[in-house]
Amino acid sequence: MLNRINPLLPHIAWLVALASVVGSLFFSEVMLLPPCVLCWYQRIAMYPLVLIIGTGIVLRDRRLKYYALPICLAGLAVAVYHNLLYYGLIPESIAPCTEGVPCNAVQIELLGFITIPLMGLAAFLTIAICLLAYKQEEN
Repeated sequence: MLNRINPLLPHIAWLVALASVVGSLFFSEVMLLPPCVLCWYQRIAMYPLVLIIGTGIVLRDRRLKYYALPICLAGLAVAVYHNLLYYGLIPESIAPCTEGVPCNAVQIELLGFITIPLMGLAAFLTIAICLLAYKQEEN
C-alpha cells in the first residue's frame, strides 16, 4: 500500500503547503485577522515551501526532502512553541508577542478546538511526515 502512496507524498506535501498559504492569506486579507509574530515566522517558513516542493516535483529531484525538510522543521518548531504558548503550557511572559496581536489571542475556534496555531502545527507536521516518508525510486 505504501508503495502506491509513496509517489504521491511530495504532491500531498505541496497541496498542504499551498492550502496553508491560501488559508493564511484568506484569514489576514479577507477575514482581516492580523497575524501575530509567531504566525509571521510560520509564514516565513511555509510560503517558500510551495515553490521549493513544487520545483522538486517538476524536476523529479531525488534530493527534495533534503532541502525542503529543514525549512519545514524550522516552521514545525515555531508551530509547536506557538501551540504550547496558546494553550498555556508555557508562560506568556516568555512570548515574543509584546506588541500588536498577542500570540495566544483567540481569533478562530472551529468545532470548538481547531485554532489557527493548531492548523499551522498540523500543516507543518503533515508536510514533514510526507517528506520523511518519501523515497525516490531509482530509475
